[in-house]
Amino acid sequence: MDRQRLDKWLWHARVVRTRTDAAALVAKGRVRINGMRQASPGHSVKEDDVLTIALDARVRILKVAGFCDRRGDASAAQATYLDLQSPPE
Repeated sequence: MDRQRLDKWLWHARVVRTRTDAAALVAKGRVRINGMRQASPGHSVKEDDVLTIALDARVRILKVAGFCDRRGDASAAQATYLDLQSPPE
């Protein structure tokens, strides 16, 4: 898999609790891909895209590192992205 729907990726990466919440977040214009605001939950993301996500309490900047076929636990979700705001280990 080299691409995935934006709402599905946000849900698999555990940025939001439900896929409906992911779609609503995108529809409100609170997600940018490589600096471009997206309004369509069906927009595709690919590896190395940088997502800027405006949540209620903070802004997250994530780089897409991979995809999942289904939603897994937190450690599987963290394997799908690199957090560009956290200090390198």
